[in-house]
Amino acid sequence: MRKRTIGLALVGAVLLAAGGWYASLDKETRGLLAAMPTDADVLSWSVPQRDAAFRAMDRLPVLAKANTISPSPHPLPLPVGKPLVIPGLDQYMASQRAAGLVIVQDGRIRLERYALDFDAKGRWTSFSVAKSFTSTLVGAAIQDGAIHSLEDKVSRYVPGLRGSAYDDVTIRQLLTMSSGVRWNEDYEDPKSDVARFNNAAPEQGLDATVSYMRKLPRAHPPGEVWHYNTGETNLIGVLVSEATHKPLSRYLEEKVWHPAGMEAEATWLLDKTGHEIAGCCLQAATRDFARMGLFVLANGRSGDRQIVPPDWFAQATHKQKDDGEPGRGYGFQWWTYDEGSVAAQGIFGQGIFIDPKRRLVIASNANWPRADLGPQPAAREAFYKQVQALIDAGQ
Repeated sequence: MRKRTIGLALVGAVLLAAGGWYASLDKETRGLLAAMPTDADVLSWSVPQRDAAFRAMDRLPVLAKANTISPSPHPLPLPVGKPLVIPGLDQYMASQRAAGLVIVQDGRIRLERYALDFDAKGRWTSFSVAKSFTSTLVGAAIQDGAIHSLEDKVSRYVPGLRGSAYDDVTIRQLLTMSSGVRWNEDYEDPKSDVARFNNAAPEQGLDATVSYMRKLPRAHPPGEVWHYNTGETNLIGVLVSEATHKPLSRYLEEKVWHPAGMEAEATWLLDKTGHEIAGCCLQAATRDFARMGLFVLANGRSGDRQIVPPDWFAQATHKQKDDGEPGRGYGFQWWTYDEGSVAAQGIFGQGIFIDPKRRLVIASNANWPRADLGPQPAAREAFYKQVQALIDAGQ
């Protein structure tokens, strides 16, 4: 009887401790536990699982480990400006399954809305919006002298690529996704490279990205054909870390997060070998994504410091390659518009739209029903044009 009493007491103590632990968690972590994905493949998650996970990708190390990026000691103020009234906004937010929307013009917030139980203090994952941050770090490394030239061969900085199809590929060709190396980016094909490469077992002693990418065959001569390739942005991240001798998250903190005046802490998910997943997975507040747009509008200048070369964004945010869409193109990991605007875009509805002519930035987070298919992408493009038209009309 005494053993049974002791056993019950131990069970009770464990349950009380577990209850105390659960009560100590923030709402994002509790939400993630309630809808915990059964695997690490985000492309296979259900909509409720993504709703919970996109705001908490960095909360549970069993799902993914992450490095932390500290907020700027001098946050860039975002004062409230004249409210922007957008007809049909509620319907648009609902149809996009939008979590956050921040519209800034002339450095002032014209509109800020949240949904899906998300708010201004939360962090939402970026997906490929991170690509534009990564390319900016190449500019910073050139400004610092850590990278000599965009015409340098990638294998000069990443020795593990020597002897592979990337041996003769330049940094410029990586930035413009024109390496000519074969790659499948189909988000709905479980056998595609983009679905498989994060889960592939790396060769001993090699970075996980390098290990996968160096086995890929050549499809075209370098520089001739544009082909979207997330794995190559991950290679850019490895290259920047090798050139600067710093983790990508620390270099981002030094060269973008602090100079741009980011207000909140951010995180960057890591791959199997502990390197930041440079083509994805930067978690940040929506306002700080908007501040990235302001950093671009400031030409990468912070006070009296020029973080990237003065002509960097003139190259990076203008069409370098034709992507096959009329009026569109691709720069250095940025999607370009022939009318002068530029965008960072991630699957499931993440985006930073920058319009230099109107001094306009639109930062948005969402959880679309599908990664990049369906009516949501076209509706977002129409929304950008709607906001531009409202501003032109004097709103």
